Formats: sequence, structure tokens, C-alpha cells
Amino acid sequence: MDKLDLQTPNFTDENIQKLSEIFPHCVTESSKGKSIDFDLLKQELSNHIVEGNKERYQLTWPGKAESLVTANTPINKTLRPYRDESKDFDKTENLFIEGDNLDALKLLQETYLGEVKMIYIDPPYNTGKDFVYKDNFTKNKAEYDEESGNKNEEGGRLVSNPDSNGRYHSDWLSMIYPRLKLARNLLHEKGVIFISIDDNEQANLKRVCDDVFGEDNFVNTISINMKNIAGASGGGEDKKLKKNIEYLLVYTKKYIEFPSFKNVYDYIAIDDVVNSYREEGKSWKYTSVLVYEGNKEYIGSAADGDGNEIKIFLREEPVIKSVNQVVNDEAISEAEVYAKYAARIFQTAMPQSSIRPRVMEKVSELGGNGDFYSIEYVPRSGKNKGRVYEQFYKGNSFRLLAWLGDVSEKIDGVLYKKELQGTFWNFVGETKNLSKEGSIQFSNGKKPVAMIKRLLSMQNDNNSIILDFFAGSASTAHAVMEQNIEDGGRRKYVLVQYPEEIESNTKENKEYLKYLERENIKPIVTEISKERIRRAGIRIKTDNAGNDDVNELDIGFRVLKVDSSNMKDVYYTPDKTSQGDILDLANNIKDERTDEDLLFQVLLSWGIDLSVKIERKEISGRTVYFADDDYLAACFENTLDEGFVKELIKCSPRKAVLRDSSFESSSIKINVEQLFKQADIEVKVI
Repeated sequence: MDKLDLQTPNFTDENIQKLSEIFPHCVTESSKGKSIDFDLLKQELSNHIVEGNKERYQLTWPGKAESLVTANTPINKTLRPYRDESKDFDKTENLFIEGDNLDALKLLQETYLGEVKMIYIDPPYNTGKDFVYKDNFTKNKAEYDEESGNKNEEGGRLVSNPDSNGRYHSDWLSMIYPRLKLARNLLHEKGVIFISIDDNEQANLKRVCDDVFGEDNFVNTISINMKNIAGASGGGEDKKLKKNIEYLLVYTKKYIEFPSFKNVYDYIAIDDVVNSYREEGKSWKYTSVLVYEGNKEYIGSAADGDGNEIKIFLREEPVIKSVNQVVNDEAISEAEVYAKYAARIFQTAMPQSSIRPRVMEKVSELGGNGDFYSIEYVPRSGKNKGRVYEQFYKGNSFRLLAWLGDVSEKIDGVLYKKELQGTFWNFVGETKNLSKEGSIQFSNGKKPVAMIKRLLSMQNDNNSIILDFFAGSASTAHAVMEQNIEDGGRRKYVLVQYPEEIESNTKENKEYLKYLERENIKPIVTEISKERIRRAGIRIKTDNAGNDDVNELDIGFRVLKVDSSNMKDVYYTPDKTSQGDILDLANNIKDERTDEDLLFQVLLSWGIDLSVKIERKEISGRTVYFADDDYLAACFENTLDEGFVKELIKCSPRKAVLRDSSFESSSIKINVEQLFKQADIEVKVI
């Protein structure tokens, strides 16, 4: 019976295997095993004779090779569940992972490979004051064993990166590079990653992303106005202009497969739009209301470029009034007119269209002398493609009626003008009370929920996995919950955050620590994040009490923490176990680990979604965990026999995991293996 591997993949070995399939003669052997002959590989990838190093366009820095090793080196760690810190543990599909995000990304490789549709991260900006992860894999064996989880648990370390550091940019690049490499593996072929950054590392991040994702998979750089420059504070005292812009770098996994974003709009109340036009002395064009379309009389047909019919109608005695006339006639406010008649309020335009001249020519041919016409046809492209579409024309020059309703939207009874957005977004209004957003204060790098919701709304899939491995105060979780209730989506999130402590090293931090104490929150970023999700979820449900979908909204999360493996060293290195240790190591599982700890390590190893439903049942007096209904059955009891196995098989799981030390004899183990084989159930032991 095979044992589960229970460690993350060795990406170096996998990459060598992939290269050996394409270039078998470039594979050689060394004292460390199979490796690549890079001179042969370079020649294979060149159309001329390679004679040593040549100048070429590339991004490199001191430590790049080590950071690639960092990404590829496997670890013997696991994710342990913490029910008491979770919310709706048994029902939720959301994950909150606490620990070094490099370790977490490695642990997620099997389960979420190619499954994540959107990644949003807000990494340290390398301002000289923030913290970055210090990853150092150029260590001796003892140091590596300690960090990889083979010995004492140490975890990743956060260190300051002052701009006086001689490797200021290099250290930051070495931090972000392996994390992006691993994140790319998790991204779906149609997925997209958004990365927030400012101008300290924007140029370097662009080059790194070109390296990791490929320059052809670059989508956009979005500039975001986060704050206004008010007053003259510091003006003239510094050579630099005051900073109010941040950036979002956007890359996809596979541009050729990537679907177009949905249009992005800013929404401005029509009242505000009209008043601003008046204040600025500009002409507001949407001032006419088509109260009655007129009597409809078919007069003939034209043809579009493909020969498809365009039906033409004369409209007799239409009723058109100004907005002011309607205000007076109906004794309602201007805002009420716009809200009531948005679909009938228009301005006239002279569109560059092949349809309009064809209609004009046909009407002239028919001797038409009317002042108001309509047409019906099926557009070949655009938002009305494939369905019968009606247009109206007014006057001898056939000016097209352009409807206010096409560029506006009514929300909660108020009409808003939709302003199509490009690559400059203004979120100044969303950052005024940003530190308190989510019913919890957090002043260090909070991103507005409205911005992340915009990213979510741009996607063509509202039933997908959203990943944020620099979670901070959990703005992404908050945004996912709000967007799901607004559009009926079933998105689920995976958040990763290091348990960074809030230190009392500044006056602001001391005041913040007092606030956390009053709120009964531990001064650790992950504790602040989890409490924010709890409060935001309750608030969203309260604010949407009348929404039919509110009861289905998932506001829970499973807390998982990165930890050393559940298995003792003998599990991974049995050949290094001395004879004197054998009795002590009869049980290869660490004493303090629970059955549920073991279950989640099995889920990781077998690549099963960590958010699946888990049920606990009693079978023949033994506790059995069923994951994802009957997909996996796991039992970690110390004594198992053939009778129990026969009862377990009746539940028809597709996979089963048992404890290796639970069989009293090798003959029982062999018989059990045959029983599972006959039932066509894949079984492994730990």
C-alpha cells in the first residue's frame, strides 16, 4: 500500500522532466542527480553558434538565481485548521490562511493549480519604511532543515528594508519574484492578476511581470488617483511633486484565451451632472423628451452592407417636449423628470454609421417629406447584435436620437450618468474615511473596497476563486462579500496574511494599540483582518435584510495556519533514522496533532479543495471523516480490521486514507489493500 507524499512538489525536478521531453540530449547526470547541460540547451535555442555569454535584453539582479531556487524548493509543511478562530467552519467556502505567503503558495500548488480566476495583491511598496519578507535559501543544511519544516518551525521573517540598504531594490525583487512565479501556476488560463504599486518599484515590477507572465500577456497599467493635493503643505520645500497616484499592473496567464473585461463606469447623479454643466457654462444636451412616438406607418425598406433588411417607418404627429415643459406640466422636479423619462429623454447626433446614409437615400428615393422616422433592423455587431433594434431620426438631416437611458442607470430610484472609464480611475472620494472602512480601523495600506469591487465586476465569471496573498486588513474579502450580494455571484476567496505584530515604535502605533485594546482585538494584523471580515459580514447582511439572496451569502471563513508537517522526520527520511530511535518512532505522527490536522494535510497532498464540506461519522466504532461528500474517506484510528474496512467500503468513497500503524499485522494490511482494490477505491496510508 503506497504512502502519501505529504510535501509540496519539487518544481526543479518537474522543470527538468519537462525540458527532457523536448530536448532529451540536453539532460545529463551529476553528483546531485539528473540535471540540464545549459551549454547544449543554449545552443538548442539559438540559430547561430553560441560562444559564451553575449549581451542580451533581460532583467537580472544580485539574488535572482537564489530567488528562483526559493520558488522551486519543496517544503515539509502543512496547513492546520483552527475551528475556534473560524466563522461557519463547516459551511463556508472561503479560506483565511495565516503564515508566510511563500509557504502558503507552495502548499496550494496541488489543490489550486490553474484554478484561480483573479488575483489581487497589494505588496509592500518598498518605500524604505515598510517591511518585506526575507527569504534566504543560500544556507547550510541545518539552517535549511529548520526553515523547510524538517526540524523546528521558524517560518518567514519580516525585516525592514531601508533605502540606505545596498541591496534595496534587489532584496525587494528577490521577495516578489518567487511569489509571482508560484502565483502564476495557480492562475487560470483565462485568469488575471492585478498588482497595486507606487512609483518606487513600478518600473521594476513591470519588468518582473514581463519575465514571469510574459510581455505578450501584459494587459494594462491603470493609474489611480488616491488623494487630492490640498493646500501648500511642504510646497516649495521639496524637489518632487506631491504624490497622489498609485498604479495597478494587469497581466493575464494567457492573453489569447483571456476574455475582454466588462466596461467600467463611474456613476454620477444626474442632478450633479446637470448642475456642474450649468456652473461651468457648458451646454447640457439631454433636454428633450419623446412623450409620444407618433403613429407608425411602414413606407419601405433599405438594406445593410450584407443585404439584410432595414425597415423604415414614418412617424406622424409625435409629441416632443422639453424637460422644463414636463416639469411645469406634471408639477414634478427636474430630477423626477429625469428619473421617470430616462429612456425617452434624448439629444440628437450625427453618427458615423453606414446605416444612416442608406436610410436617407431610400427615403429620398421614396419621395418622403416627413420630419420624424424610425427604423428596425438587426445589428451585426455591438451591444444590440443579433436582435431587432429600433432607432429614431429627426429633421431633414436625419439626426439620430441618442437616449439618456443608454448612458445612465437608475439605482434605488436615483438616475446616474455612466461615465465610461479607461486607465485613469479616481478614488479620492473612497479614501476620505478609508482607515475606518469595514467597521475597524487600520491605517497601514488599506485599499478601498469600491476599487476591488470594480476589479471583481470587470470579470466575466462571478462564480470563481479570488486570491489575495498580501491580504492586509482583508479588504478583498469585504469586497467579495459585497459584490456577491450586489450581483448574485458565488465567488469565494483565499486570503493569505503573515501574523505581523503591531509594534509601539511610533506615536501613531501607540494610539492605535490603545484603540485595539478598547475593541478587544489582539495587536496582530491577522487578528485585525479576521475581526474585520466578521464585522463586515454582519453589516452586509443587516444592510441587505430585504434582499432575497442574503440568506445564501457566505460571510464565513475557514482559518488555516501554516505549520510544520504533522509527520515526524522519520516519515520523510527513514534512511537517516538510527536503530536506537526505532521504538520511539513507532508512531510517525507528532503527538500534538489531531485527526483534523491530518485530514487537511491529506487534502493538500491529494489536491482536494480545502473548502469542501467535511462530515464526521461513526463506522464500526471508529471516527471517519468524509470530505466532499463521498469523494474521500479518512480514518486515523490506531486499530483497524477487515470488518471495519468492509463497512467503510459500503459508503462507496472514491479515495480512502488510513493510518499505516493501525494494522495489527502485515497480513491484515495486505487483505485490506485487496478489499479496496476489488471495490475500485484508491487507498493510501500515512
